[in-house]
Amino acid sequence: MAGLPTLNSSPRQIILTADDFGESLPVNEAVEKTHREGALTAASLMVNADSTEDAVRRAHALPRLGVGLHLVLCHGRASAPRDRIPDLVDRNGNLTNRMVRSSFGYPLSERLRHQLAHEIEAQFRRFSATGLRLDHVNVHKHFHCHPTLLELILEIGPDHGMRSLRLPREPWRLGLQAGQGLVKLQPILLSPILRTMVRKIERRGIHHNQYLFGLSATGRMTAELLLTAIPQFPDGLGEIYFHPASASRLKEHRESPAIREENALLDRRISKTLSEQGFHPTTFHASL
Repeated sequence: MAGLPTLNSSPRQIILTADDFGESLPVNEAVEKTHREGALTAASLMVNADSTEDAVRRAHALPRLGVGLHLVLCHGRASAPRDRIPDLVDRNGNLTNRMVRSSFGYPLSERLRHQLAHEIEAQFRRFSATGLRLDHVNVHKHFHCHPTLLELILEIGPDHGMRSLRLPREPWRLGLQAGQGLVKLQPILLSPILRTMVRKIERRGIHHNQYLFGLSATGRMTAELLLTAIPQFPDGLGEIYFHPASASRLKEHRESPAIREENALLDRRISKTLSEQGFHPTTFHASL
């Protein structure tokens, strides 16, 4: 893989990130392959998933991969003991799948906020225990758009080395082009929330990307879509995020969205187009 810049010297920098690192062996294999042979520059680690240990082992062998923490506060297993977060988990230690319903309770309950803080800290501690340098932080399902969760992450994260946080701000024109159905309206609907997020993040002195691509096209990130979108990217630090999985492990699902995303990252036209458009692949840490 081509070397990454160490200085923030270009007005057009781009981070290419794989989320859900550690979720499964097919995901981990795709992260390693697309970093070694393709365009991937970063990955976001789930610290309490089925294949976290395998992901950490691979990451230590990939020193140029920017590995961040993919905080899981819904749709996954908790990292804190169940007796410390009884209102956040079911009997099996699984976090809520009901994001909207749970969201209403967070600002109203000091008890819930205390438990959320405990779970967030537990995940930061688990990441620290891997021995990996923390490149960035983001949140599963972009749940940090919730103001209570964002505040807790901004309070807790810096004590554990957090210097960069993903801003899920997609240019709305790209969202309208790439999305289908109501999903394409997400960038517009999130605009008021994101303006507040930017103020809070910058007030804490936390580094962030200026824009994101992939929000409206989740599950549809093909090479063809990227080749159309890249020339429309603005200046500044951008991030494209993916959910790849390895075709070699999922032969019976060769048309799955995850495999298409792996193929997009391996497509040499992507790196070529980024270079032709003046984009320099980087990581959050290298772009500080």
